[in-house]
Amino acid sequence: MQREIVVVSGWRSPLGKAGGALAGMSAVELGVAVLRETLARSPIEADDVDAVIIGNVIQPAEAANIARVIALNAGVPRHVPAHTVHRNCASGMQAITDAAEKILAGRADVVLAGGVESMTHAPLLFHDRVREALGELQKARDFPAKSKALIDVAKAPWKPRISLLEGLTDPTVHLNMGQTAENLAREFALSREDQDGFSLQSHQRAAAAWDAGWYDEEAIALFPPPAFAAVKNDEGVRAQQSMQALAKLKPVFDRPLGTVTAGNSSQITDGAAVLVVTHREKAQAEGWPILGFLHDWAYAGCDPARMGLGPVFCSHKLLKARGLAMHDMQRVEINEAFAAQTLACLSAMDSQSFAQKHLGESKALGAPDMQRLNVHGGAIAMGHPVGMSGARLILALLRQLKHETGGGLALATLCVGGGQGGATLIGSETWKQSS
Repeated sequence: MQREIVVVSGWRSPLGKAGGALAGMSAVELGVAVLRETLARSPIEADDVDAVIIGNVIQPAEAANIARVIALNAGVPRHVPAHTVHRNCASGMQAITDAAEKILAGRADVVLAGGVESMTHAPLLFHDRVREALGELQKARDFPAKSKALIDVAKAPWKPRISLLEGLTDPTVHLNMGQTAENLAREFALSREDQDGFSLQSHQRAAAAWDAGWYDEEAIALFPPPAFAAVKNDEGVRAQQSMQALAKLKPVFDRPLGTVTAGNSSQITDGAAVLVVTHREKAQAEGWPILGFLHDWAYAGCDPARMGLGPVFCSHKLLKARGLAMHDMQRVEINEAFAAQTLACLSAMDSQSFAQKHLGESKALGAPDMQRLNVHGGAIAMGHPVGMSGARLILALLRQLKHETGGGLALATLCVGGGQGGATLIGSETWKQSS
């Protein structure tokens, strides 16, 4: 019989703005803190773990294969292998679906999977001539050679390139991610007011969830240096956000006529999340509680210049394969890379002409009800640590089905830089028993 993939537990860090509350922690330190706490708070023991898979985009040079570095420093036994995956914004989701596939293949029973990102620590890059000049200086042995090398070092082009900006620019269409969102805003006639209104809702929902204590059982507290003061909440959430404040912000990517601003875009953020993935037979044999099921997943490609539409293509692919419709989902999480991107996805999902032209279907896919979408806020308010966000979406929906809806199905989906989308179908124990 095919194994049924379940998640036993999962935890995440609070999300800190780049250069903000978590700036004193590297990606390794963030990952270690969350993985260690996940082990401590889960019913499993470190000896139960068969593999560790971590998604990460800005892979630090000082921690090659960051998953292995995190695992060892968090107390996972040395004989347990670990590897890192990278699918841009879907890296955290990729780590979890890779874990599921490993378990389905019978090559593991328990996998720690998730994602980590410290966008604060994205490095500065220097021209190759700087590297060459420094290499010549290192090889110089006599005074004349050293003098010449020092002159070459001084003349080298020292102005750094910002790797974060380059990483957020698609090299095939030469557009940064914000420009792709502007494309969608124009194509789907999304007004600045529409985008700002969606952004305000994201902040209001996230603030209300934190105030109600919803995230207290999902996010651990961290104590980053140098102050070592507790960081408990997502730093970017603004409870007092208003339409008036959002309206004052200038377009960032297409001046002066653009509509995408810092206020209606996801925040550049640091964070980590780890889930314990296993199968029903193992969980029941060990007496571990089941948080929920991972029923299926799909990835799909699309136009890189309209990469924000990725969720439409992968959601269609996944739901069609399972004979399901969007209205079957009790909850949906679409990662809020940009308000324009999320709203464009909703418009495309509800468009019959889009379905006919791009999905080969006679009927529209159907957009989720707004009361079921991103109910506790999204990346516009909370932030988007690119290697981690996919894992956060899955964890959020597992908890919502377990504790809020009384069961059912949910869909986690996100767009991916480079023109892709990822989607995961999540279910509850209640739904599984009744189907």
